[in-house]
Amino acid sequence: MDWQKLETYFRSLDRSLFVENELKKHASLDEPLPIGFGQTISQPSLVLEMTRLLEPENDSKVLEIGTGSGFQTALLAKMSAEVYTVERIEQLAEKAKQRLNALNFSNIYYKIGDGSTGWQECAPYDRIMVTAAAGLLPDELVDQLATGGRMVIPIGPPHLQELKLITKTDTGEINLKTVELVRF
Repeated sequence: MDWQKLETYFRSLDRSLFVENELKKHASLDEPLPIGFGQTISQPSLVLEMTRLLEPENDSKVLEIGTGSGFQTALLAKMSAEVYTVERIEQLAEKAKQRLNALNFSNIYYKIGDGSTGWQECAPYDRIMVTAAAGLLPDELVDQLATGGRMVIPIGPPHLQELKLITKTDTGEINLKTVELVRF
């Protein structure tokens, strides 16, 4: 992974483009902000950390669960070949698509639906980023992870989760590592 490219793009990406109205003045704060429908845009430091853990490569095919505002999607699309992003709330997905199109991304594919089941028709994925809390590790997502792939996912109850790094070895073995505690 090109860490310098990630850092440079992350610092240049204006988070205020991904929030609305009066929240724009708070976009530079390192904290989550509401984006409507009971959803938030994660704090920038966590978005960067999760992207680093995922280690997307120039040729990576990435599945993102939870398009949200599109901020994380923009980072993934800059660092990867293709991003398949799933959002369950149609209004959020449409706004994110408009923002990302305005930034001239052409390597992002959108789907409205339940992200816990992934996007089977386009699997397997080299990387899977989950930006919403899961009570348990979804088997459907693990099944869609390519051999040698990586997944980053917060797992746990609604108010506190363990951020997990899941890797699939060349032999298909699944390894789980807890990175830190998070709140999604």
